[in-house]
Amino acid sequence: MNNTDIFPHIDHTLLRATATEAEIIKLCEEALRYKTASVCIPASYVRFARERFPELNICTVIGFPLGYSTTAVKCAEAREAVSDGANEIDMVINLGRVKDGKFSEVRQEIADVKAACGDKILKVIIETCYLTEREKIELCKCVTEAKADYIKTSTGFGTDGARIEDIRLFKAHIGANVKIKAAGGVKTKADLEMFLNEGCGRIGTSSAVKLLTEGE
Repeated sequence: MNNTDIFPHIDHTLLRATATEAEIIKLCEEALRYKTASVCIPASYVRFARERFPELNICTVIGFPLGYSTTAVKCAEAREAVSDGANEIDMVINLGRVKDGKFSEVRQEIADVKAACGDKILKVIIETCYLTEREKIELCKCVTEAKADYIKTSTGFGTDGARIEDIRLFKAHIGANVKIKAAGGVKTKADLEMFLNEGCGRIGTSSAVKLLTEGE
């Protein structure tokens, strides 16, 4: 698989708490140079990045990384991010609600955040490392029924990241209009190729540019 086949599926990511303006600028410049799908950056940098790079596709995260903000807060975060210039929103679900079996509440929250995003893309992070197989299947249904655009494996801040068996499980249980994003622990070119070959539409990683351009 050529680099030009891989980069258009990469959400070039920097979500460290200590991320600086200089690092965000570097990330954005790399994204434009290599034509990645987007940059995924903290919400506090969205307006800064939009003003400096008006042509860039910008993704940000809400309810991140723990997911237990209230629905009202997540919706407010989404609206502000869109107002600041975000094209895509990656939200974290409320894992406590999942563990309580309150899937109707999880589905409604996703739908509410989707409405707050308007016509922008919504990706739903379910944090697979904390879930049973049954919970993952139920969340595939929630994401589909709430009409989100993507189901995403991980925040990258949990105990584990994307696993190929979860991608296969997603494919068996999501609706036809839901795409898949793998994130967390994608550290080699072989990983990138594996997840893309398995059908992921996006991969969130901070490593893709380094992995694919070493030796240039």
